[in-house]
Amino acid sequence: MFTGIVTDIGTVLAVAPRADDLRRLTIACSYDRASIVDGASIACSGTCLTVVAAGVEQGRTWFSVDAAAETLRLTTVGRWTAGSRVNLERALKIGDELGGHLVTGHVDGLADLIAREDLGEMAKMTFRAPTPLARFVATKGSVTLAGVSLTVNEVDGDAFSVLLIPHTLQVTTLGDLAPGDPVNLEVDLMARYAARLAETASPAEAV
Repeated sequence: MFTGIVTDIGTVLAVAPRADDLRRLTIACSYDRASIVDGASIACSGTCLTVVAAGVEQGRTWFSVDAAAETLRLTTVGRWTAGSRVNLERALKIGDELGGHLVTGHVDGLADLIAREDLGEMAKMTFRAPTPLARFVATKGSVTLAGVSLTVNEVDGDAFSVLLIPHTLQVTTLGDLAPGDPVNLEVDLMARYAARLAETASPAEAV
């Protein structure tokens, strides 16, 4: 589990095919090498990936992860190349501060940036969610975009907007986005379960 609070921006160093449906990505980061063990989970722009190797090169920590066909198809991971910047977050530990909201790292789909309005040091961004996911996005609710926990500002059909403060623009990759860019979208876990309960509740239970 994660919180959607980005703690580092990593840089993809290499992307190597290992099979027809598998790629190994090596990502540089500023985490302490000693804190990264094989099997650890790291959210990479919102996608939970498992560390398979790690080391230090030229004074900077790196770790490698494998991305399979489903991940490559459903997320932006399949578009990453050497030099791509990715938001990173370590897995939540019991007792850690829950600064954002509960995030699983299981990307639901891609949201497309359809408009960006720069407001001085802030920015308002409007995204279009895939139609099946739009019903889980609500005004003042939570959403995860590229691994970043955000509060939904407005909703209009399958489009929704978020307001990014200067800090978010500085410490995440969201400030790099331009209209047309896709981002990993994870809808709020509680919204998903609430919708499922509403669908399965009998008329008597719904009252």
